[in-house]
Amino acid sequence: MKINNNQLLRFTTAGSVDDGKSTLIGRLLYDSKSIFEDQLDSVSKTSAKKGHNGVDLALFTDGLKDEREQGITIDVAYRYFTTPKRKFIIADTPGHIQYTRNMVTGASTANAAVILIDARHGVIEQTKRHSFIASLLNIPHLIVCVNKMDLVDYSEEVYNDIIAQFEEFSSKLITKDIRFIPISALLGDNVVNYSKNMEWYHEGTLLSVLENLHISSDINKIDARFPVQTVLRPQSEEFRDYRGYAGKIASGIYRVGDVVAVLPSGFQSKIKSINAGEKELEEAYAPMSVSITLEDDIDVSRGNMIVRKNNQPKMEQEFDVMLCWLANEAAKPRAKYTIVHTSHEERAIIKDVVYKMEINTFERDSEDSSLSMNDIARVKIRTTRRLMLDAYRDNRNTGSVILIDESTNETVAAGMVV
Repeated sequence: MKINNNQLLRFTTAGSVDDGKSTLIGRLLYDSKSIFEDQLDSVSKTSAKKGHNGVDLALFTDGLKDEREQGITIDVAYRYFTTPKRKFIIADTPGHIQYTRNMVTGASTANAAVILIDARHGVIEQTKRHSFIASLLNIPHLIVCVNKMDLVDYSEEVYNDIIAQFEEFSSKLITKDIRFIPISALLGDNVVNYSKNMEWYHEGTLLSVLENLHISSDINKIDARFPVQTVLRPQSEEFRDYRGYAGKIASGIYRVGDVVAVLPSGFQSKIKSINAGEKELEEAYAPMSVSITLEDDIDVSRGNMIVRKNNQPKMEQEFDVMLCWLANEAAKPRAKYTIVHTSHEERAIIKDVVYKMEINTFERDSEDSSLSMNDIARVKIRTTRRLMLDAYRDNRNTGSVILIDESTNETVAAGMVV
């Protein structure tokens, strides 16, 4: 299959503490020659000050001063690099269990997830948690890297045992494309270059797998959804009669002359014009940012959605979501939150916790109705007005919501419409 060298692959890395995520990314950047000379010089000096022999690869991702001083990665760090075959964006997420919420952020737009496992410890709770979140977010590819193979004498038996451990629970995941690679991020085995220490492995290095992954667009091309962000009413005499509805197309295609409906009112009209800046278009598609005018004078405001007449989302005031609780403080029963969905904001409550997921066993606990940090649960939400919703599996953009605490303005939860 021919790979487009302009094609962008977004992938996230996840694993437990000290599984070697930062070292792995540093190795990818270093061995693929994606490090600028001034970066290499700076990291080399820092490594020498710390008494390391050679370059400390983890420092290529630990860019914040606090991270370097504490010796840990404390937030989602985004890194960019390019090879002759493809462009990449990496989201490096912390391994501590209290930072599982950061993986939700890093993985929300990813095409693939690289899950690290320490060869000495095998599959642990964080492995299952990160894999489950990746599957929950509909990430199509999981690449399981069994790291630190040098510390288990590059044992094929240890590697096969870890694969068996992972496959025992991964059969319950939505993601079906799961690949396994034995590596040593510190020494470079099977990261960019093949390992001479593991001649029993022949399936490809991590970089070659990433370069050749098939990326299927996660943008829904069928269901036309245009959330209105703002109404344009220029004050100049030349555009006195112009009334445009501006926003980013969430999915689908819009053409001049299309019959559309404006939700939630349901009023119908035809698209009169589509503009991208000063350029007039005959058609526009996701994820373009455009301004649309209609032939009829309809009351349209921020938070409304322009859709096809015969293809509309469900409009519901009460609905189920798979919710990941992000806040340090537990959810308060019947507390009021602001729910944000596309450009639409409403007040909402968590009406009911249907069940919580037990990550280790994937069992559903319908008895426990509490929600604490990093909990993943199916909940029933009720809003003050109806929202225009699609299932997350069909449309990431119109199937996702966040909850904001009205008193602190903190984002407390992220949810995927079931």
